[in-house]
Amino acid sequence: MSVSHIDVPSSLELLREGSLTILGRIVEASNATLLCEVVLGDQKAHCVYKPVRGERPLWDFPDGTLADREVAAYKVCAFTGWDLVPPTILREGEFGPGMVQLWVDGDEDVDLVEYVRSESPALRRLAVYDAIVNNSDRKGGHLIPMPAEPDASDALADRHVYGVDHGVTFNVDDKLRTILWMWAGDRLTDEAIDILGKVRCGLDGELGRVLREHLTTDEVRQTVRRVDDMLHTGRHPTPSADWPAYPYPPF
Repeated sequence: MSVSHIDVPSSLELLREGSLTILGRIVEASNATLLCEVVLGDQKAHCVYKPVRGERPLWDFPDGTLADREVAAYKVCAFTGWDLVPPTILREGEFGPGMVQLWVDGDEDVDLVEYVRSESPALRRLAVYDAIVNNSDRKGGHLIPMPAEPDASDALADRHVYGVDHGVTFNVDDKLRTILWMWAGDRLTDEAIDILGKVRCGLDGELGRVLREHLTTDEVRQTVRRVDDMLHTGRHPTPSADWPAYPYPPF
């Protein structure tokens, strides 16, 4: 499924209203992660269902909050217009409420190590996005590079990418941990500054209201602070000395 082939409104309706059937479990995941088929009329797709009751307790995140964080992360991404996170909702399933996200088939032939080293504009946008949501676990395995467009000048760098697994985001402490440090300290692109300004305005309005449905007031306040910091410096964040900068394992 290419980025240009995702009809977001239809996908969200399918995820919200469709009949959810569990096909199996993704055993590599640390929390209960179920592969499902969702059907609504003649619409059909695969999706991932992560029930709240299957979340593993973490010392630095309140219990039972990861699904809401995934949805909040999608809401921020949707607001940016960057289309970096597959459509994601919160709904009831066979094992109770949980996060449900559209399954996206990427290009399995892409070497992720080589891709991460490329000068990919999509990855650079993702690095900014991760800084906004304070992503503490951006592994290579959470990246889904899409097939290259036929007219791409660089078949590796000029391809879209999706990021998944955003349950450990929005902590009130600075916990940015990622493999995407290639631009640390570099000046933000004009596009990124424009998007950050848009997000900052949204946090004072509708976006902030939506996030408070899934996050605490302090978590939303710290999101405002992170955006303000990037707008003030005009640069990508640099690793913190108080927190491991890279996830383990990185891929």
